[in-house]
Amino acid sequence: MFMILINMILAMTVAIVMMMMCTLISKSSKKDQEKSSPFECGFDPKSSARSPFSIQFFLIAVLFLIFDIEIAIMLPIILTMKWSMSSTWIITISLFIIILIIGLYHEWNNGVLKWAN
Repeated sequence: MFMILINMILAMTVAIVMMMMCTLISKSSKKDQEKSSPFECGFDPKSSARSPFSIQFFLIAVLFLIFDIEIAIMLPIILTMKWSMSSTWIITISLFIIILIIGLYHEWNNGVLKWAN
């Protein structure tokens, strides 16, 4: 029983000493050069997180993503044309491309693609 009590006291002492050492070490590195420098993204960590950015750039990026996904959807169609009726696929591809062209015309007409106002 006495041996268990000594082991418990020893374990508690080691744990407390390690916690105190970690606290002392972390306090000395709080004002580190790396922590006060900007992040990898280039934003200053001490300024506001709500910095403005160009809405036009965001809209062009979204447009690029949409058309990139559409191309990824259209590429497997070429491979599946071998196993199915070609007239059905031609109608499907034509309808798909017409919808894309109408969407692009609508965005162009609304001025989304104009970079400078």
